Amino acid sequence: MEDRLEQISQAVVTTSQMRDIEGRIFAAGMPVAALMEKVGMRISDRLSAIIPLNAPVGILAGPGHNGGDALVVARELHFRGYQVCIYAPFTKFKELTSDHLQYAQSLGISRIQSIEQLGSCDFLIDGLFGFGLEKAITDPIAAIINQINQQNQTIISIDLPSGLHTDTGEVLGTGIRATHTLCLGLWKLAFFQEQALEYIGQAELIDFDIPLADIQAILGNELKIKQITTKTALSTLPLPRPPVTHKYKQGHLLLICGSRRYAGGAILTGLGSRASGVGMLSIAVPESIKPLLVSHLPEALIIDCPETESGAISQLPENIDLSSFSAIACGPGLTKDTITTVEKVLQSKVTLLLDADALNILAELGTIPTLQQRQAATVLTPHTGEFQRLFPDIPQTDRIKAVQTAAKQTGAVILLKGARTAISHPQGRVWINSQSTPALARGGSGDVLTGLLGGLLAQNAQKSTNIEDIVATAAWWHSQSGILAAQARTELGVDAWTLTQYLIPVLKQESVTQP
Repeated sequence: MEDRLEQISQAVVTTSQMRDIEGRIFAAGMPVAALMEKVGMRISDRLSAIIPLNAPVGILAGPGHNGGDALVVARELHFRGYQVCIYAPFTKFKELTSDHLQYAQSLGISRIQSIEQLGSCDFLIDGLFGFGLEKAITDPIAAIINQINQQNQTIISIDLPSGLHTDTGEVLGTGIRATHTLCLGLWKLAFFQEQALEYIGQAELIDFDIPLADIQAILGNELKIKQITTKTALSTLPLPRPPVTHKYKQGHLLLICGSRRYAGGAILTGLGSRASGVGMLSIAVPESIKPLLVSHLPEALIIDCPETESGAISQLPENIDLSSFSAIACGPGLTKDTITTVEKVLQSKVTLLLDADALNILAELGTIPTLQQRQAATVLTPHTGEFQRLFPDIPQTDRIKAVQTAAKQTGAVILLKGARTAISHPQGRVWINSQSTPALARGGSGDVLTGLLGGLLAQNAQKSTNIEDIVATAAWWHSQSGILAAQARTELGVDAWTLTQYLIPVLKQESVTQP
Protein backbone atom coordinates (compact mmCIF):
# COMPACT_ATOMS: atom_id res chain seq x y z
CA MET A 1 0.00 0.00 0.00
CA GLU A 2 2.79 2.43 0.93
CA ASP A 3 4.61 1.68 -2.34
CA ARG A 4 1.43 2.37 -4.31
CA LEU A 5 0.86 5.72 -2.60
CA GLU A 6 4.47 6.71 -3.28
CA GLN A 7 4.08 5.93 -6.98
CA ILE A 8 0.75 7.76 -7.12
CA SER A 9 2.28 10.85 -5.52
CA GLN A 10 5.14 10.86 -8.05
CA ALA A 11 3.12 10.36 -11.24
CA VAL A 12 2.29 13.38 -13.40
CA VAL A 13 -0.04 12.95 -16.38
CA THR A 14 -1.17 14.79 -19.48
CA THR A 15 -4.80 15.10 -20.53
CA SER A 16 -4.54 12.26 -23.02
CA GLN A 17 -2.80 9.98 -20.53
CA MET A 18 -5.49 10.57 -17.88
CA ARG A 19 -8.22 9.87 -20.43
CA ASP A 20 -6.50 6.63 -21.42
CA ILE A 21 -6.16 5.54 -17.79
CA GLU A 22 -9.83 6.25 -17.11
CA GLY A 23 -10.70 4.46 -20.35
CA ARG A 24 -9.02 1.31 -19.05
CA ILE A 25 -10.95 1.56 -15.78
CA PHE A 26 -14.28 1.85 -17.60
CA ALA A 27 -13.37 -0.88 -20.09
CA ALA A 28 -12.68 -3.22 -17.16
CA GLY A 29 -16.28 -2.80 -16.02
CA MET A 30 -16.26 0.11 -13.59
CA PRO A 31 -19.53 2.05 -14.23
CA VAL A 32 -19.07 5.77 -14.77
CA ALA A 33 -21.79 6.42 -12.20
CA ALA A 34 -20.03 4.27 -9.60
CA LEU A 35 -16.72 6.09 -10.10
CA MET A 36 -18.48 9.45 -9.84
CA GLU A 37 -20.02 8.35 -6.54
CA LYS A 38 -16.64 7.23 -5.22
CA VAL A 39 -14.89 10.43 -6.25
CA GLY A 40 -17.71 12.57 -4.86
CA MET A 41 -17.52 10.78 -1.51
CA ARG A 42 -13.73 11.23 -1.29
CA ILE A 43 -14.10 14.94 -2.06
CA SER A 44 -16.91 15.30 0.48
CA ASP A 45 -14.80 13.64 3.17
CA ARG A 46 -12.00 16.13 2.55
CA LEU A 47 -14.34 19.12 2.43
CA SER A 48 -15.92 18.10 5.73
CA ALA A 49 -12.47 18.49 7.30
CA ILE A 50 -11.99 21.93 5.74
CA ILE A 51 -15.43 23.57 5.97
CA PRO A 52 -17.11 24.30 9.34
CA LEU A 53 -20.57 22.72 9.61
CA ASN A 54 -22.31 26.06 10.05
CA ALA A 55 -20.74 27.63 6.94
CA PRO A 56 -23.08 28.03 3.92
CA VAL A 57 -21.73 26.33 0.79
CA GLY A 58 -22.38 27.17 -2.85
CA ILE A 59 -21.88 24.50 -5.52
CA LEU A 60 -20.91 25.63 -9.04
CA ALA A 61 -22.01 22.81 -11.34
CA GLY A 62 -20.98 22.58 -14.97
CA PRO A 63 -22.54 20.51 -17.76
CA GLY A 64 -20.01 17.65 -17.77
CA HIS A 65 -18.81 15.03 -15.33
CA ASN A 66 -16.90 17.61 -13.30
CA GLY A 67 -20.31 19.13 -12.63
CA GLY A 68 -21.58 15.67 -11.77
CA ASP A 69 -18.82 15.27 -9.19
CA ALA A 70 -19.82 18.63 -7.72
CA LEU A 71 -23.49 17.60 -7.51
CA VAL A 72 -22.61 14.39 -5.68
CA VAL A 73 -20.70 16.61 -3.26
CA ALA A 74 -23.75 18.88 -2.91
CA ARG A 75 -25.90 15.89 -1.99
CA GLU A 76 -23.38 14.47 0.50
CA LEU A 77 -22.76 17.79 2.23
CA HIS A 78 -26.53 18.24 2.47
CA PHE A 79 -26.87 14.83 4.13
CA ARG A 80 -24.11 15.79 6.58
CA GLY A 81 -26.03 18.85 7.73
CA TYR A 82 -24.50 21.62 5.62
CA GLN A 83 -26.56 24.48 4.21
CA VAL A 84 -26.05 23.97 0.47
CA CYS A 85 -27.22 25.71 -2.68
CA ILE A 86 -26.50 24.90 -6.33
CA TYR A 87 -25.69 27.33 -9.13
CA ALA A 88 -25.73 25.58 -12.53
CA PRO A 89 -25.80 28.30 -15.21
CA PHE A 90 -26.26 25.97 -18.19
CA THR A 91 -29.24 24.69 -20.16
CA LYS A 92 -27.81 21.34 -21.28
CA PHE A 93 -26.04 18.73 -19.16
CA LYS A 94 -24.62 15.27 -19.71
CA GLU A 95 -27.22 12.65 -18.81
CA LEU A 96 -25.56 11.52 -15.59
CA THR A 97 -24.97 15.08 -14.45
CA SER A 98 -28.58 15.96 -15.24
CA ASP A 99 -29.77 13.02 -13.13
CA HIS A 100 -27.70 14.20 -10.15
CA LEU A 101 -29.04 17.72 -10.52
CA GLN A 102 -32.63 16.45 -10.58
CA TYR A 103 -32.07 14.26 -7.52
CA ALA A 104 -30.36 17.06 -5.57
CA GLN A 105 -33.34 19.31 -6.20
CA SER A 106 -35.75 16.54 -5.13
CA LEU A 107 -33.94 16.48 -1.79
CA GLY A 108 -34.78 20.13 -1.28
CA ILE A 109 -31.35 21.52 -2.16
CA SER A 110 -31.95 24.97 -3.59
CA ARG A 111 -30.95 25.70 -7.19
CA ILE A 112 -30.37 29.43 -7.33
CA GLN A 113 -30.74 31.41 -10.55
CA SER A 114 -28.34 34.35 -10.17
CA ILE A 115 -24.71 34.77 -9.25
CA GLU A 116 -25.66 37.42 -6.70
CA GLN A 117 -27.40 34.77 -4.60
CA LEU A 118 -24.03 33.10 -4.05
CA GLY A 119 -22.90 36.16 -2.12
CA SER A 120 -24.16 34.71 1.16
CA CYS A 121 -21.97 31.60 0.83
CA ASP A 122 -18.71 31.45 2.75
CA PHE A 123 -17.39 28.62 0.56
CA LEU A 124 -17.78 27.90 -3.14
CA ILE A 125 -17.09 24.50 -4.71
CA ASP A 126 -15.98 24.93 -8.32
CA GLY A 127 -17.20 22.14 -10.59
CA LEU A 128 -17.82 24.16 -13.75
CA PHE A 129 -15.15 22.56 -15.95
CA GLY A 130 -12.66 19.81 -15.20
CA PHE A 131 -9.57 18.53 -16.96
CA GLY A 132 -9.42 18.49 -20.75
CA LEU A 133 -10.79 21.99 -21.43
CA GLU A 134 -9.38 23.25 -24.74
CA LYS A 135 -11.62 26.12 -25.87
CA ALA A 136 -11.54 29.60 -24.39
CA ILE A 137 -14.39 30.38 -22.00
CA THR A 138 -16.57 33.20 -23.33
CA ASP A 139 -19.54 35.16 -22.02
CA PRO A 140 -21.87 34.65 -20.30
CA ILE A 141 -19.84 32.03 -18.35
CA ALA A 142 -16.68 34.18 -18.52
CA ALA A 143 -18.56 37.09 -16.93
CA ILE A 144 -19.83 34.77 -14.18
CA ILE A 145 -16.30 33.52 -13.41
CA ASN A 146 -14.94 37.07 -13.33
CA GLN A 147 -17.65 38.09 -10.89
CA ILE A 148 -16.96 35.09 -8.68
CA ASN A 149 -13.28 36.01 -8.58
CA GLN A 150 -14.15 39.49 -7.32
CA GLN A 151 -16.07 38.15 -4.33
CA ASN A 152 -14.32 37.53 -1.03
CA GLN A 153 -15.03 33.82 -0.69
CA THR A 154 -13.03 30.66 -0.22
CA ILE A 155 -13.14 28.74 -3.52
CA ILE A 156 -12.28 25.05 -3.68
CA SER A 157 -11.89 23.69 -7.21
CA ILE A 158 -12.50 20.06 -8.13
CA ASP A 159 -9.62 18.54 -10.10
CA LEU A 160 -8.52 21.83 -11.73
CA PRO A 161 -9.69 25.46 -11.51
CA SER A 162 -12.23 26.01 -14.26
CA GLY A 163 -10.66 27.69 -17.28
CA LEU A 164 -7.13 26.25 -17.05
CA HIS A 165 -5.54 24.13 -19.74
CA THR A 166 -4.70 20.78 -18.16
CA ASP A 167 -1.23 20.49 -19.68
CA THR A 168 0.14 24.01 -20.05
CA GLY A 169 -1.72 25.73 -17.22
CA GLU A 170 -2.72 28.45 -19.69
CA VAL A 171 -5.81 30.46 -18.78
CA LEU A 172 -8.34 29.88 -21.55
CA GLY A 173 -10.14 33.21 -21.69
CA THR A 174 -10.64 33.43 -17.94
CA GLY A 175 -10.28 31.13 -14.98
CA ILE A 176 -11.40 30.54 -11.42
CA ARG A 177 -8.88 31.81 -8.88
CA ALA A 178 -9.15 28.99 -6.37
CA THR A 179 -8.08 29.06 -2.76
CA HIS A 180 -7.69 25.28 -2.80
CA THR A 181 -7.66 22.70 -5.58
CA LEU A 182 -8.39 19.01 -5.04
CA CYS A 183 -6.64 17.19 -7.89
CA LEU A 184 -8.35 13.87 -8.64
CA GLY A 185 -6.51 10.58 -9.00
CA LEU A 186 -3.18 11.70 -10.45
CA TRP A 187 -1.35 15.01 -10.66
CA LYS A 188 -1.99 16.91 -13.89
CA LEU A 189 0.79 18.84 -15.64
CA ALA A 190 -0.90 22.20 -15.05
CA PHE A 191 -0.08 21.98 -11.34
CA PHE A 192 3.61 22.36 -12.22
CA GLN A 193 3.33 25.22 -14.71
CA GLU A 194 4.10 28.56 -13.09
CA GLN A 195 1.43 30.47 -15.00
CA ALA A 196 -1.22 28.34 -13.26
CA LEU A 197 -0.03 28.74 -9.69
CA GLU A 198 -1.94 31.93 -8.87
CA TYR A 199 -5.17 30.13 -9.88
CA ILE A 200 -4.56 26.77 -8.19
CA GLY A 201 -3.95 27.98 -4.65
CA GLN A 202 -3.19 25.22 -2.13
CA ALA A 203 -3.21 21.91 -3.99
CA GLU A 204 -3.66 18.36 -2.75
CA LEU A 205 -4.27 15.00 -4.33
CA ILE A 206 -7.49 13.05 -3.83
CA ASP A 207 -6.74 9.36 -4.33
CA PHE A 208 -9.61 7.25 -5.66
CA ASP A 209 -7.74 3.94 -5.92
CA ILE A 210 -6.64 3.85 -9.54
CA PRO A 211 -5.05 0.41 -10.02
CA LEU A 212 -1.30 0.57 -10.51
CA ALA A 213 -1.65 -1.78 -13.46
CA ASP A 214 -3.72 0.80 -15.32
CA ILE A 215 -1.23 3.57 -14.56
CA GLN A 216 1.73 1.47 -15.64
CA ALA A 217 -0.05 0.34 -18.80
CA ILE A 218 -0.27 3.97 -19.96
CA LEU A 219 2.77 5.59 -18.34
CA GLY A 220 5.13 2.59 -18.37
CA ASN A 221 6.99 1.05 -15.46
CA GLU A 222 9.41 4.02 -15.38
CA LEU A 223 7.58 7.31 -15.16
CA LYS A 224 8.83 9.86 -17.68
CA ILE A 225 7.56 12.89 -15.75
CA LYS A 226 7.75 12.61 -11.97
CA GLN A 227 7.30 14.78 -8.92
CA ILE A 228 10.16 14.79 -6.43
CA THR A 229 9.04 13.37 -3.11
CA THR A 230 10.82 13.30 0.23
CA LYS A 231 11.29 9.56 -0.06
CA THR A 232 12.89 9.71 -3.51
CA ALA A 233 15.15 12.60 -2.52
CA LEU A 234 16.41 10.95 0.64
CA SER A 235 17.04 7.68 -1.19
CA THR A 236 19.48 9.46 -3.52
CA LEU A 237 21.53 11.20 -0.84
CA PRO A 238 25.01 9.74 -0.13
CA LEU A 239 23.76 8.50 3.22
CA PRO A 240 24.53 6.47 5.18
CA ARG A 241 28.24 6.49 4.55
CA PRO A 242 30.09 3.18 4.65
CA PRO A 243 31.70 2.52 8.04
CA VAL A 244 35.19 2.43 6.49
CA THR A 245 35.92 5.35 4.20
CA HIS A 246 38.08 8.46 3.85
CA LYS A 247 37.88 11.91 2.33
CA TYR A 248 39.21 10.91 -1.08
CA LYS A 249 36.38 8.40 -1.44
CA GLN A 250 33.76 11.08 -0.75
CA GLY A 251 34.47 13.16 -3.84
CA HIS A 252 36.70 16.11 -4.66
CA LEU A 253 34.85 19.17 -5.94
CA LEU A 254 36.42 22.14 -7.68
CA LEU A 255 34.47 25.39 -7.46
CA ILE A 256 35.43 28.16 -9.88
CA CYS A 257 33.65 31.26 -8.71
CA GLY A 258 33.86 34.75 -7.30
CA SER A 259 35.47 38.05 -8.21
CA ARG A 260 36.55 41.14 -6.33
CA ARG A 261 33.08 42.59 -6.85
CA TYR A 262 31.18 39.39 -6.09
CA ALA A 263 33.27 37.73 -3.41
CA GLY A 264 30.12 36.79 -1.54
CA GLY A 265 29.08 34.52 -4.40
CA ALA A 266 32.18 32.39 -3.85
CA ILE A 267 31.54 32.20 -0.10
CA LEU A 268 27.90 31.19 -0.49
CA THR A 269 28.75 28.57 -3.10
CA GLY A 270 31.42 27.17 -0.79
CA LEU A 271 28.99 27.04 2.14
CA GLY A 272 26.50 25.13 -0.01
CA SER A 273 29.24 22.65 -0.90
CA ARG A 274 30.24 22.27 2.74
CA ALA A 275 26.70 21.14 3.64
CA SER A 276 26.73 18.49 0.91
CA GLY A 277 29.33 16.48 2.84
CA VAL A 278 31.81 16.37 -0.05
CA GLY A 279 35.13 14.84 1.03
CA MET A 280 37.45 17.45 -0.49
CA LEU A 281 36.66 20.99 -1.57
CA SER A 282 38.90 23.21 -3.70
CA ILE A 283 37.85 26.73 -4.63
CA ALA A 284 39.51 28.71 -7.41
CA VAL A 285 39.12 32.46 -6.89
CA PRO A 286 40.95 35.68 -7.84
CA GLU A 287 44.08 36.00 -5.72
CA SER A 288 42.90 39.21 -4.05
CA ILE A 289 39.96 37.52 -2.29
CA LYS A 290 41.79 34.36 -1.18
CA PRO A 291 42.15 35.59 2.46
CA LEU A 292 38.40 36.19 2.63
CA LEU A 293 37.64 32.65 1.46
CA VAL A 294 40.16 31.15 3.87
CA SER A 295 38.49 32.91 6.80
CA HIS A 296 35.01 31.61 5.92
CA LEU A 297 35.93 28.13 4.68
CA PRO A 298 39.07 27.04 6.52
CA GLU A 299 38.62 23.39 5.51
CA ALA A 300 38.74 24.21 1.77
CA LEU A 301 41.83 24.37 -0.40
CA ILE A 302 41.75 27.90 -1.84
CA ILE A 303 43.44 28.19 -5.24
CA ASP A 304 44.44 31.76 -5.98
CA CYS A 305 44.21 32.69 -9.66
CA PRO A 306 45.67 35.57 -11.68
CA GLU A 307 43.07 38.27 -12.06
CA THR A 308 42.05 41.01 -14.43
CA GLU A 309 42.09 44.71 -13.60
CA SER A 310 38.42 44.43 -12.75
CA GLY A 311 39.14 41.69 -10.19
CA ALA A 312 37.90 38.66 -12.13
CA ILE A 313 39.77 35.41 -12.76
CA SER A 314 41.90 35.95 -15.86
CA GLN A 315 42.94 32.31 -16.13
CA LEU A 316 43.32 29.17 -14.08
CA PRO A 317 46.81 28.33 -12.77
CA GLU A 318 48.85 26.45 -15.39
CA ASN A 319 49.59 23.59 -13.03
CA ILE A 320 45.96 22.79 -12.23
CA ASP A 321 44.87 19.33 -13.42
CA LEU A 322 41.12 19.42 -14.01
CA SER A 323 40.99 15.66 -14.47
CA SER A 324 42.01 15.17 -10.83
CA PHE A 325 38.64 16.40 -9.58
CA SER A 326 35.46 14.36 -9.28
CA ALA A 327 33.32 17.28 -10.49
CA ILE A 328 33.62 20.97 -11.36
CA ALA A 329 31.06 23.69 -10.63
CA CYS A 330 31.62 27.01 -12.33
CA GLY A 331 29.86 30.35 -12.50
CA PRO A 332 28.65 32.20 -9.37
CA GLY A 333 30.15 35.66 -9.08
CA LEU A 334 32.61 35.21 -11.97
CA THR A 335 31.52 38.19 -14.11
CA LYS A 336 31.70 37.84 -17.88
CA ASP A 337 35.46 38.63 -17.95
CA THR A 338 36.28 34.93 -17.48
CA ILE A 339 35.72 33.64 -21.01
CA THR A 340 39.00 31.74 -21.23
CA THR A 341 38.30 29.98 -17.94
CA VAL A 342 34.88 28.82 -19.09
CA GLU A 343 36.35 27.65 -22.38
CA LYS A 344 38.92 25.59 -20.48
CA VAL A 345 36.44 23.85 -18.19
CA LEU A 346 34.25 23.00 -21.16
CA GLN A 347 37.16 20.91 -22.44
CA SER A 348 37.47 18.98 -19.17
CA LYS A 349 36.54 15.31 -18.93
CA VAL A 350 34.77 15.33 -15.58
CA THR A 351 31.18 16.10 -14.59
CA LEU A 352 30.62 19.83 -15.09
CA LEU A 353 28.02 22.13 -13.56
CA LEU A 354 27.56 25.58 -15.14
CA ASP A 355 25.58 28.37 -13.49
CA ALA A 356 25.21 32.14 -13.46
CA ASP A 357 27.96 33.96 -15.41
CA ALA A 358 29.26 30.69 -16.84
CA LEU A 359 25.86 30.33 -18.53
CA ASN A 360 25.95 33.90 -19.81
CA ILE A 361 29.41 33.32 -21.24
CA LEU A 362 28.24 30.07 -22.80
CA ALA A 363 25.40 31.96 -24.49
CA GLU A 364 27.82 34.59 -25.82
CA LEU A 365 30.25 31.97 -27.10
CA GLY A 366 27.48 30.34 -29.10
CA THR A 367 29.00 26.93 -28.39
CA ILE A 368 25.94 25.30 -26.84
CA PRO A 369 25.80 22.57 -29.54
CA THR A 370 29.36 21.52 -28.65
CA LEU A 371 28.16 20.36 -25.23
CA GLN A 372 27.02 17.20 -27.01
CA GLN A 373 30.70 16.40 -27.58
CA ARG A 374 31.70 16.43 -23.90
CA GLN A 375 32.90 13.06 -22.63
CA ALA A 376 31.36 13.57 -19.19
CA ALA A 377 28.00 14.71 -17.86
CA THR A 378 27.05 18.39 -18.09
CA VAL A 379 24.48 20.13 -15.89
CA LEU A 380 23.09 23.62 -16.64
CA THR A 381 21.09 25.45 -13.95
CA PRO A 382 19.59 28.60 -15.52
CA HIS A 383 16.89 30.84 -14.14
CA THR A 384 14.27 32.13 -16.59
CA GLY A 385 16.39 34.99 -17.96
CA GLU A 386 19.50 32.85 -18.42
CA PHE A 387 17.42 30.18 -20.12
CA GLN A 388 16.10 32.77 -22.58
CA ARG A 389 19.64 33.89 -23.40
CA LEU A 390 20.81 30.30 -23.85
CA PHE A 391 17.76 29.10 -25.80
CA PRO A 392 16.09 32.12 -27.43
CA ASP A 393 14.08 29.90 -29.76
CA ILE A 394 12.51 27.78 -27.02
CA PRO A 395 9.31 29.29 -25.53
CA GLN A 396 8.84 28.87 -21.79
CA THR A 397 5.04 28.87 -21.77
CA ASP A 398 5.26 25.12 -21.20
CA ARG A 399 8.21 24.72 -18.83
CA ILE A 400 8.20 20.94 -19.02
CA LYS A 401 8.46 20.90 -22.79
CA ALA A 402 11.04 23.71 -22.65
CA VAL A 403 13.50 21.80 -20.44
CA GLN A 404 13.00 18.62 -22.44
CA THR A 405 13.81 20.46 -25.66
CA ALA A 406 16.86 22.20 -24.18
CA ALA A 407 18.21 18.96 -22.73
CA LYS A 408 17.82 17.20 -26.06
CA GLN A 409 19.59 20.02 -27.91
CA THR A 410 22.57 20.13 -25.55
CA GLY A 411 22.93 16.58 -24.29
CA ALA A 412 23.02 18.15 -20.82
CA VAL A 413 20.79 17.81 -17.79
CA ILE A 414 18.85 21.07 -17.56
CA LEU A 415 17.52 22.50 -14.30
CA LEU A 416 15.18 25.44 -14.94
CA LYS A 417 14.80 27.34 -11.69
CA GLY A 418 11.52 28.77 -10.52
CA ALA A 419 8.56 28.29 -8.22
CA ARG A 420 8.21 24.89 -9.88
CA THR A 421 11.76 23.86 -10.76
CA ALA A 422 11.84 21.45 -13.71
CA ILE A 423 14.76 19.12 -14.47
CA SER A 424 15.20 17.14 -17.68
CA HIS A 425 17.61 14.48 -18.93
CA PRO A 426 18.46 14.54 -22.66
CA GLN A 427 16.30 11.45 -23.12
CA GLY A 428 13.27 13.36 -21.85
CA ARG A 429 12.99 12.09 -18.29
CA VAL A 430 11.71 14.94 -16.11
CA TRP A 431 11.67 15.64 -12.38
CA ILE A 432 9.50 18.45 -11.03
CA ASN A 433 10.02 20.08 -7.64
CA SER A 434 6.56 21.17 -6.50
CA GLN A 435 7.49 22.42 -3.04
CA SER A 436 9.22 25.76 -2.75
CA THR A 437 8.88 29.19 -1.19
CA PRO A 438 9.14 32.77 -2.46
CA ALA A 439 11.61 33.27 0.39
CA LEU A 440 14.23 31.92 -2.03
CA ALA A 441 13.76 34.94 -4.30
CA ARG A 442 16.91 36.54 -2.86
CA GLY A 443 20.31 37.23 -4.33
CA GLY A 444 22.72 34.40 -3.59
CA SER A 445 20.13 31.63 -3.18
CA GLY A 446 21.17 30.14 -6.51
CA ASP A 447 24.84 30.21 -5.48
CA VAL A 448 23.98 28.01 -2.51
CA LEU A 449 22.24 25.54 -4.84
CA THR A 450 25.27 25.44 -7.13
CA GLY A 451 27.57 24.52 -4.26
CA LEU A 452 25.18 21.98 -2.81
CA LEU A 453 24.59 20.31 -6.17
CA GLY A 454 28.29 20.38 -7.04
CA GLY A 455 29.12 18.56 -3.83
CA LEU A 456 26.50 15.87 -4.49
CA LEU A 457 27.74 15.40 -8.06
CA ALA A 458 31.31 14.98 -6.81
CA GLN A 459 30.23 12.34 -4.32
CA ASN A 460 28.32 10.53 -7.05
CA ALA A 461 31.38 10.25 -9.31
CA GLN A 462 32.11 6.66 -8.28
CA LYS A 463 28.45 5.60 -8.14
CA SER A 464 25.81 4.73 -10.70
CA THR A 465 22.96 7.02 -9.63
CA ASN A 466 21.38 8.85 -12.58
CA ILE A 467 22.67 12.41 -12.82
CA GLU A 468 19.16 13.85 -13.12
CA ASP A 469 18.22 12.10 -9.86
CA ILE A 470 21.14 13.79 -8.09
CA VAL A 471 20.08 17.16 -9.54
CA ALA A 472 16.50 16.55 -8.38
CA THR A 473 17.68 15.74 -4.86
CA ALA A 474 19.70 18.96 -4.68
CA ALA A 475 16.69 21.00 -5.85
CA TRP A 476 14.49 19.33 -3.21
CA TRP A 477 17.06 19.80 -0.43
CA HIS A 478 17.60 23.46 -1.34
CA SER A 479 13.87 24.29 -1.44
CA GLN A 480 13.09 22.39 1.76
CA SER A 481 15.80 24.39 3.51
CA GLY A 482 14.14 27.58 2.31
CA ILE A 483 10.77 26.38 3.55
CA LEU A 484 12.18 25.46 6.96
CA ALA A 485 14.00 28.79 7.24
CA ALA A 486 10.86 30.72 6.27
CA GLN A 487 8.86 28.90 8.93
CA ALA A 488 11.44 29.93 11.51
CA ARG A 489 12.12 33.48 10.31
CA THR A 490 9.26 34.44 7.90
CA GLU A 491 9.74 34.72 4.13
CA LEU A 492 11.44 38.10 4.52
CA GLY A 493 14.10 36.71 6.83
CA VAL A 494 15.71 34.14 4.55
CA ASP A 495 18.85 35.70 3.08
CA ALA A 496 21.26 33.37 1.29
CA TRP A 497 23.65 33.05 4.24
CA THR A 498 20.74 32.15 6.54
CA LEU A 499 19.62 29.58 3.98
CA THR A 500 22.93 27.74 4.33
CA GLN A 501 22.28 27.38 8.06
CA TYR A 502 19.13 25.34 7.40
CA LEU A 503 20.56 22.81 4.94
CA ILE A 504 21.63 20.32 7.61
CA PRO A 505 18.55 20.86 9.88
CA VAL A 506 16.35 19.71 6.97
CA LEU A 507 18.07 16.34 6.91
CA LYS A 508 17.92 16.05 10.69
CA GLN A 509 14.20 16.80 10.59
CA GLU A 510 13.48 14.34 7.79
CA SER A 511 15.55 11.58 9.40
CA VAL A 512 13.17 11.80 12.37
CA THR A 513 9.93 11.87 10.34
CA GLN A 514 10.83 9.17 7.80
CA PRO A 515 10.35 5.53 8.80
